[in-house]
Amino acid sequence: MQDLIPALNYAPELLLQAQGIRVVFFDVDGVLTDGGLYFSESGETLKRFHTLDGQGLKLLQQVGITPVVISGRDSPALRLRLQALGITHARLGTEDKRPAAEEFLQMLGLTWLQAAAMGDDWPDLPLMQRAAFACAPANGHAQAKALAHHITAERGGEGAVRALCDVLLVACGHYAALLAQVGVNAHNGPSA
Repeated sequence: MQDLIPALNYAPELLLQAQGIRVVFFDVDGVLTDGGLYFSESGETLKRFHTLDGQGLKLLQQVGITPVVISGRDSPALRLRLQALGITHARLGTEDKRPAAEEFLQMLGLTWLQAAAMGDDWPDLPLMQRAAFACAPANGHAQAKALAHHITAERGGEGAVRALCDVLLVACGHYAALLAQVGVNAHNGPSA
């Protein structure tokens, strides 16, 4: 069986910009989801999440990069998804995202120079403007894209978060080792 070889290739300037990131602030609607709001007959908000994004968030946590979710909306579906991914740092139902992000930075003992932010619209701009590395999904608003150091080829809710996670994993030097673990697990049978 052949070893797995990393298939991703990024410009050196992008990887330099993404080095040293220890925390990533993520918006939800339009980033972790497609931005559509679905309501059941009883008024419950339903959201669609992508498994690629979930895997990327788990990989970040494995290498010591903390994902933080800050969203203007709150819903049982979102809380359930965050719990399933082991994401314990979240502020939901807040429109003013900067103070929330600064509280998390203080709690984690980090600065904006160690932070990345991914957003798609105006409420995310204060975080993207301050973060050392800002990212927007392909379907983000023009203002979010204008601030982004990186715009993913993928749309929000369709692997955009995973694309950012991959950039960060390559930039911090862990991508190849994580990929090699997948190859080892494939040789030893199913993993947990």
